[in-house]
Amino acid sequence: MSEVVSPDPQQLRRLATARMPYGKHAGRLLVDLPEPYVVWLVGNQLPSGMLGQQLLEIYEIKVNGLEALLRPLIPRENQ
Repeated sequence: MSEVVSPDPQQLRRLATARMPYGKHAGRLLVDLPEPYVVWLVGNQLPSGMLGQQLLEIYEIKVNGLEALLRPLIPRENQ
């Protein structure tokens, strides 16, 4: 029997407001990064630490077409 995993609301809020800290897309919300760029990062140059984990989560969200789930969690001033 598989275990049911419940998402942590605080973690989802942090993910919804996380921004890319460097590079061509510096300052953009991770959820707004182009999908091909996220796919490339995951396959080639995923950073370590929290940013790497968040990018991996964004990757899973994007490839499964679930970006709309994060949109309500983004404060209006960050959109």
